[in-house]
Amino acid sequence: MQEIQLSPEEIARYSRHLLIEEFGMEGQLRLKQAKVLVVGAGGLGCPLLLYLAAAGVGTIGIIDFDTVEESNLQRQILYTIDDIGKPKVDVAKKKLLAINPYIHIITYQQQLSAKNALEIFSSFDIVADGTDNFATRYLVNDACVFSDIPNVYASILQFEGQVSVFNYNNGPNYRDIFPVPPAPNTIPNCAEAGVLGVLPGIIGSMQANEVIKVISGIGTPLSGRLFIFDALHFSSKIFTISKDKNNPLTGDNPTIKTLTDVDLFCGATSSITNEISVQQLKEMFDTKEDIQLIDVREQHEYNLVNLGGICIPLHQLKQSMDLISKEKKVIVHCKTGMRSEKAVQLLLENGYHNVHNLSGGIIAYAKEIDSQLPLY
Repeated sequence: MQEIQLSPEEIARYSRHLLIEEFGMEGQLRLKQAKVLVVGAGGLGCPLLLYLAAAGVGTIGIIDFDTVEESNLQRQILYTIDDIGKPKVDVAKKKLLAINPYIHIITYQQQLSAKNALEIFSSFDIVADGTDNFATRYLVNDACVFSDIPNVYASILQFEGQVSVFNYNNGPNYRDIFPVPPAPNTIPNCAEAGVLGVLPGIIGSMQANEVIKVISGIGTPLSGRLFIFDALHFSSKIFTISKDKNNPLTGDNPTIKTLTDVDLFCGATSSITNEISVQQLKEMFDTKEDIQLIDVREQHEYNLVNLGGICIPLHQLKQSMDLISKEKKVIVHCKTGMRSEKAVQLLLENGYHNVHNLSGGIIAYAKEIDSQLPLY
């Protein structure tokens, strides 16, 4: 660490850190030397990246394959309306370097997979997981274990956020809490269930705090503990996490010996064969085919934007089946196809063989067929 020094400009910039006795010059030099990979430049990634850059983390990696969309702007504070359509990693890099030109940014505009994760992770000391789906979450966890680096984890949904530090000094990892992924499509992500706009800022800042603590060696990181915050009622809980001897990755008899593409076992692809594409639905509209449209979103979502038909929220479907035709072709849809997949499965189990799930939902229809429909 002796060969790394702060320039006079950096000393002025980080002076408030240097004044903290427990942190000081040693802590700041540790930050400058550190290499942190942030997985996901979305709701959590934006505040996380802003604070890591401002704090002076020397090398920050960003992996995200997505582009900026209008629906991101409610919470993803790195982006503006002028950035819509641009790759998130490119926009983030430009804005982070404008905040702090004394750091180095490495971008990966690609999807994290079993094929590239270990190679990418090998260039970093710490990974901060800001993803919004279980497939990537398990992949990040497993890759961190195989790479023997800490995983600073956070997640958000609606009003709730979680933070923890996994795989730190031989501590517990994500699979000690959740050994295997949930059944496909049983738990929605933010795109399906929504998220309060300020929540990513709160939780992403806490995540940045844990990254800085791990790097600098100060305080007590959230290793072996899971912090849960409820923004609606402003309450929090901390649960203790113990290492599980039955953990399939790190337990006494591990069954996971190599990094696997999580999509293969997380059920990322649909299990419903009764699917139609948005192009097929458009053709039905164009030919005025006699079909029945069933929208299984909530009524307030239907009021925002809809394709017509009737709205039967998923949780009301079982008691409302008498409204659904058994003669016509029935097209069931939602925002992204997750809830409607469950609805089609339920209808099939109850004797409806004329039902079809709209693949990709209204979002796919808006993107590919009708750009006038607002994405939400």
